[in-house]
Amino acid sequence: MAGYRKLGRATDQRRAMLRSLVTSFLKHGKMQTTDTRAKETRKIAEKMITLAKRGDLHARRQVLAFVQEEAVVQNLFDNIAPKYAERNGGYTRMYKTGPRRGDGAEMVILELV
Repeated sequence: MAGYRKLGRATDQRRAMLRSLVTSFLKHGKMQTTDTRAKETRKIAEKMITLAKRGDLHARRQVLAFVQEEAVVQNLFDNIAPKYAERNGGYTRMYKTGPRRGDGAEMVILELV
């Protein structure tokens, strides 16, 4: 068993999709997507916030290697991470919103706490 969800995509496509989802999530602080995508996005986004809490140059470069926009990284280090300085994990929250009309996929809203 793999330690992650494959989401029906090849490795490069899955990685690109998750980079895009995490970047968008950290940019807006909230997103609506399917349950499985949200769970994978949450896992990576929480790691990025934990790295940003360290605040050093190495952590910034590690986040920049994954997140696609420098402005989002700047916001993550300057605004988001300090907000969670006293919190040990659990930076996100998921609300189920019911099935999607087209294919019945379970939809959720993922947001920063």
